[in-house]
Amino acid sequence: MTTPIEDALRKRILVLDGAMGTMIQGYTLEETDFRGDRFADHPSDLKGNNDLLTLTQPDIIREVHTAFLGAGADIVETNTFNSTAISQADYGLEDLVFELNFEAAKLARSATDAATQETPDKVRYVAGALGPTNRTASMSPDVNDPGFRNVTFDALVEAYSEAIHGLVEGGVDVLLIETIFDTLNSKAAIYATRKYFDDHDIHLPVMISGTITDASGRTLSGQTPEAFWNSIAHARPISVGFNCALGVEELRPHIQEISATANVNISVYPNAGLPNEFGNYDDTPEFMAEHLREFATSGFLNMVGGCCGTTPAHIKAIADAVAGVPPRVIPNGVPHSRLSGLEPLNFSEVTGFVNIGERTNVSGSAKFAALIREGAFDQALDIARDQVNGGAQIIDVNMDDAMLDGEVAMTTFLNLIASEPDISR
Repeated sequence: MTTPIEDALRKRILVLDGAMGTMIQGYTLEETDFRGDRFADHPSDLKGNNDLLTLTQPDIIREVHTAFLGAGADIVETNTFNSTAISQADYGLEDLVFELNFEAAKLARSATDAATQETPDKVRYVAGALGPTNRTASMSPDVNDPGFRNVTFDALVEAYSEAIHGLVEGGVDVLLIETIFDTLNSKAAIYATRKYFDDHDIHLPVMISGTITDASGRTLSGQTPEAFWNSIAHARPISVGFNCALGVEELRPHIQEISATANVNISVYPNAGLPNEFGNYDDTPEFMAEHLREFATSGFLNMVGGCCGTTPAHIKAIADAVAGVPPRVIPNGVPHSRLSGLEPLNFSEVTGFVNIGERTNVSGSAKFAALIREGAFDQALDIARDQVNGGAQIIDVNMDDAMLDGEVAMTTFLNLIASEPDISR
């Protein structure tokens, strides 16, 4: 059984909204505007906490939603990009997470319902936005300690679960895990989402959107588009794609790659170019619309919109440009085993033998076991590297030994491996 938004995606390319942050900047709000009466005495500075405006300036947030809907958006995102306890900790507002998500969902719901009532033949949808947080589970913030992490998978799951609860209770149609720079963060969001669905006996569609951070064509945590898809395909999202970081021209090869790989709908919502020396975005509505229409006519797209720097004028131009262009036909996925490190490893009729290195196993290598017991992890990494250089596409890591704290040893070693591209690829 499909949902209304999935049915709509079969018929036409759906249009996402544009940049909430860009629109908020246009109001030139000051500290007192962010605080409102309710937070007048809050001890921390609050200017810049755009998500808080859901509570202190709800009319502004609704105006932004209404402007994008009027420009032709089919889907609006809730104002919740930073509405997790991890991100709100910067402002001392962790206790507001449920309320921020719940009220943001209600605001977006109200605006979309009003738009649908005006044009009943064009139903509008609310996407509950789950941002990446300001922590990364795959990388160390300390260049001198590559095994260190400032957030755990479990902490991310807990933070996302609270946000999801508020969004669902507030009435969103779909959950959007977006701007993913670290795939492990997104896997925590996926886990939290699926667990919430199971625990509450509900199901909503899930959209997933990653971020290619630079000309390397990889996410910040190092994955190629296809490896990223292999890592999150188990979530069975209704769509996957990329947003933010790059402009429309720079995103084209990456959208083409994932469009050829993923057997779900494809979304793209790029920035209006790269920031100039003043921090502004220069790509015009016409420029973005021309390029995104080419994406659509090339058969890459099912959903399209804008990220940083995009306004209702951009969304209107994009909506007009893709109107009438048939949506991408979802390919039938060939059933292969598809794995990934930083790069994909797909088992097919042309793959040949896959070699598994067994030397990073305390039960299979006395040398490796001795190094781990001594805490000589750098030398243990050399064993893993030698196996990869020797032709192993997979390495078997085992820390099951009575003389070890296996959980600590495994976590330390895997964190270190994640910081070594020549191994983790």
